[in-house]
Amino acid sequence: MSHTADQTIPDGLPPSTRWIAMLAVAVSVGMSVLVGSVANVALPTIARDLASTPAESIWVVNAYQLAVTVTLLPFASLGDIYGHRRVYCWGLVGYIFSSIACAEAPNMEILVIARVIQGFGGAGIMSVNGALVRFIFPRAQLGRGVGINGLVVTGCSAAGPSFAAAVMAVSSWQWLFLIQVPLGIVALFLSLRFLPRTPLAGAPFDPISAVLNALTFGLFITALDGVGRGQLPWVIALEFALTAAIGFVFVRRQLGLRAPMLPVDLFAKPVFALSSATAVCAHCAQVMAMVSLPFFFQYIGGLSPIEIGVLITPWPTMLVIMAPISGRLADRYNTGLLGGLGMAAMCAGLILVLFMPVPIVRWDVAWRLAICGLGFGCFQTPNNRLIIGSAPPNRAGAGSGIVSTSRLLGQTTGSALVALIFGLTHGAGTETVAFGTQVCIGVAACFAGTAMVLSSLRAGWR
Repeated sequence: MSHTADQTIPDGLPPSTRWIAMLAVAVSVGMSVLVGSVANVALPTIARDLASTPAESIWVVNAYQLAVTVTLLPFASLGDIYGHRRVYCWGLVGYIFSSIACAEAPNMEILVIARVIQGFGGAGIMSVNGALVRFIFPRAQLGRGVGINGLVVTGCSAAGPSFAAAVMAVSSWQWLFLIQVPLGIVALFLSLRFLPRTPLAGAPFDPISAVLNALTFGLFITALDGVGRGQLPWVIALEFALTAAIGFVFVRRQLGLRAPMLPVDLFAKPVFALSSATAVCAHCAQVMAMVSLPFFFQYIGGLSPIEIGVLITPWPTMLVIMAPISGRLADRYNTGLLGGLGMAAMCAGLILVLFMPVPIVRWDVAWRLAICGLGFGCFQTPNNRLIIGSAPPNRAGAGSGIVSTSRLLGQTTGSALVALIFGLTHGAGTETVAFGTQVCIGVAACFAGTAMVLSSLRAGWR
């Protein structure tokens, strides 16, 4: 039976099945996030085993990230049109088979192709998971569901390198992919059995928009990557110009569609547009800080890599702690205010890190980074709840897709800015490296401050 927009949709699943359905979402999302980070640790080993250069092995990571980014919005649109549960389950199927293909890849070319397919599967999962959470939990408890989702994303992202190191300590890199197959099968069984059917948008899929979307985001990411790699300025300028031109055509086309792939209809709502812009700035600030902090502590504090790893731990730890707490708070209090306070705390924490006295005392590092993690954790779940909750039921997939797209755009931009700043401040001496890290943390604090202002402008919305 088809569910259309005019049908009455139950306000969440019954308590008896709600948590099983949430478990299915958590396992799938956890796998898709985990696989995005575990491959980094294995790259040297993969390059050696497959007789490839380090530069070629980078595509094991880039292929997955690029495939996810360019297909998030098309899959979110398919979820609105054909049902989020259907897209989710097909994404899981693709993810399972591509994980086997990754493990069995005989050479780097096949592995990269398998990673692209795995990225498509991951996008099918990530694009609609937020929409499914909206229909799993009643609206009054939506923040709780989004908080659990955020806990899984944050926890798996933080645990990725440690998980990869543990697996490779006892086995080969192939098991990084094979170990996800049984988990995927369990998640698929639970998804088919317990995930809710959701309302349909009642509009056809637009393949031209999908192509324009892929070109726009693909060129944008390529241009940002070129900035980080020191590509020729005219090539970068051309890529950005093409991004702007194709993006303009993409947006113009969306204005004439009833259910646009890029949700320009939802961006017309100030709360949706502000929340999306806040997410981009916040994730950009977080990645800039997390990428540059190891250099900061090494060149300014003289700390060892092991010490740096331990000292950065308070940040992700506070994120994991705050995700479910802020979700419950978002169900009761103003989300714009919660997000603004969270970003204010993160901005203050980064400024405290920037002006940390030298020589660096380990306790001084820990409590400053704990403030950053607490602030980001206080912001993330309420902001995601507001984006997902502000979309109408038959456009929930679009809201969910923007949550993931905003996160990836912010992270990609942040990484490129760090590479650019390091390139501009590059020198032979330790002092120039230290200065570059200070600039990165300062810029990250500015992005956090911008996110604080944008979030505070939503104080009238819950």
